[in-house]
Amino acid sequence: MEEVKHIEPFITNDATVLGILMALLAFIFYTSSKSDGVWPKFYKVIPALLLCYFLPSVLNSLGIISGEGSNLYFVASRYLLPSSLVLLCLSIDMKGILKLGPKAIIMFLAGTLGIIVGGPIAILAVSAFAPEIVGGAGPDEVWRGLATVAGSWIGGGANQTAMKEIYGASDKLFSAMITVDVIVANIWMAFLLIGAGMSEKVDKFLKADSSAITEVKEKMHQYSLGVAKIPNLTDIMIICAIGFGGTAIAHFGSDYITPIMENHKEWLSTYRLTSMASGFFWLVVIATIIGLALSFTRLKKYEGAGASKFGSAFLYVLVATIGMKMDVLAIFDNLGLFLIGIVWMIVHVIVLLVVAKIIKAPFFFVAVGSQANVGGAASAPIVASAFSPALAPVGVLLAVFGYAVGTFGAIFCAQIMQAVSP
Repeated sequence: MEEVKHIEPFITNDATVLGILMALLAFIFYTSSKSDGVWPKFYKVIPALLLCYFLPSVLNSLGIISGEGSNLYFVASRYLLPSSLVLLCLSIDMKGILKLGPKAIIMFLAGTLGIIVGGPIAILAVSAFAPEIVGGAGPDEVWRGLATVAGSWIGGGANQTAMKEIYGASDKLFSAMITVDVIVANIWMAFLLIGAGMSEKVDKFLKADSSAITEVKEKMHQYSLGVAKIPNLTDIMIICAIGFGGTAIAHFGSDYITPIMENHKEWLSTYRLTSMASGFFWLVVIATIIGLALSFTRLKKYEGAGASKFGSAFLYVLVATIGMKMDVLAIFDNLGLFLIGIVWMIVHVIVLLVVAKIIKAPFFFVAVGSQANVGGAASAPIVASAFSPALAPVGVLLAVFGYAVGTFGAIFCAQIMQAVSP
C-alpha cells in the first residue's frame, strides 16, 4: 500500500482560494443562465451543480489549491451549512413533505441494505481473482479499513471514526480508505446530479408516480411568488440574522450537549450510539429543528425576500469546498482498494434500483435515499436541491435518520466482511 503523496499547492492563502471558488461559481451560474449559444446545449448534458464541485477538484488535483491544507471546508460545513439548513427549512411545507409518503424512508433503508450487503459481495468478487487485495494481517486487514467506509456510507464521519476505534484499523489503512470513501462517493454523486437533470426519463423507466413531489415543488413556488418582494437592506440583514442566529444557537446547543454525551460515551458505545457524541451531529440536528420551528412563525414570509436563495448560495459554497477536497488523480493509488469500493457502490445502486422498480418510487427518492446514506447531512440536501430547493429539507431529515442507524448497520456489515475475508 503506497503512502499518500502531499504536494505543496501553488496557492495557500484561503482568502485567495475563496475568491477563486466564488469566481468559478459565478462563471458557472452566469453561463448556465444563458439562453442562446452553446451553453444551453452544454448544460443539458453536464449539470451546473456537477461543475460546481468538479472544477475545484481539478484545481486541487493539479496542485493549484489544496483541500487538505485549507480551512474553507471546515468553515463552510460549520458556519454556512447550518445557516443554509435554517434558511432552506424556513419555508418548508411540512404537510406537503408528509404527503410524500413512506417511499422516502423505504428507499433510504434500501440504500442502507445495499451498503450492508455490498461490502461482503465486493470482497467475495475481488478475492475470486485477486485475493491479495483483500488480505492483510492484524490492524492492516483490509476488512477493518472497509468497516470504516461502511460507517461513513451509512452514517457519516462520526460513525466512520467510531468504526476505526471498534475494529482497530491502522492509521495507514484508514488514510487509504478515506481516499476510497471520498472519491467513490463523489463519483456516484456526479451520476446522481446528472440523473437529476433527466429524472423524468428515469421515472418513466421506473413507472413511478412523482405527482406528490411535483405538488410540493409547485406549492413552494406559488408560495414564493405570493410573498415575493424586492429585498431591501433591512430584509437582507434579517435573513442573515435568521441564518447565522440559528447557527449560533445550534453551536451553543452543540457545545453544551456534546460534553454531556462524551461523559456517557461508554454507555453510548454499549448501544452503538457513538455518533451522538459528535458535535457535528448535534449541530445539524439543532439547525434543522430551528429551521422547522421557524417555518411555523411569521418569519416564514422572508422566503419572499429570498431566504432560500441565500440558503442555496451558502450550500453552493459548501459544494465547491467539498470539490476541492477531492483528488481525481488519487484513484491511481491503491487501485485494488478502489476496485472494491466501485463494486461495493454498484451493489448499492442495484439494490436501490430494484427496490425503486418494485415500489415504483420516483428517482428523487432513489437519489436522496442514497445520498442520505453515502453523503450524509453535508451532501444529501445538495442532491435534493438539484431537483428543487424546496426539497432540500427531505435530504436533511433522511441524513439525520442515517446518523441514528449508521453504527448499527456498519457493525453488521463489518462482521459479515470479516467472515468472508480470505
